Amino acid sequence: MDTVKIPGPDHPIVVTPHEGRMLARFHGQVIADSADVLMLKEASYKEVAYFPRADVDMSRLARTGLDTYCPYKGHAAYFTLTADGAVAENAVWTYETPHPAMTVIAGRLAFYPNVAEVTDA
Repeated sequence: MDTVKIPGPDHPIVVTPHEGRMLARFHGQVIADSADVLMLKEASYKEVAYFPRADVDMSRLARTGLDTYCPYKGHAAYFTLTADGAVAENAVWTYETPHPAMTVIAGRLAFYPNVAEVTDA
C-alpha cells in the first residue's frame, strides 16, 4: 500500500492560479497555450506550471509506461514529447487521479523545464 501524506508546515504545497497566459514550447513549437494555468509550489522545489489538457496539443504527446509515486500527490503518468523530429522521453507528467489534497491538479499536464520552455505569453 502506498503511503499518503498531507501537505503541511513540514512539507507545504501551495497551488495558485497564474495571472495571464502561459506558453510551453518544445524546439520552437508551441505545445501548450493557456490562460488557465495553475502554479504549484512544493516545499523548496521550483514552482511548476500545470496546464489544462484542453489547452495542450495532445497530438505532440505519446503516453509512456513510466509511473512514479509522490506520497503527497499520488501516482504520476508520463508522456513523450515530439516536435519537428525532436523527441524527449517522459518530458511531460500528469496526476490523473491525485490524492484528495491535490485534486485541483487532476488531469493537468506539467513540462520538465530542462526540456520545454514555459513562459508568460
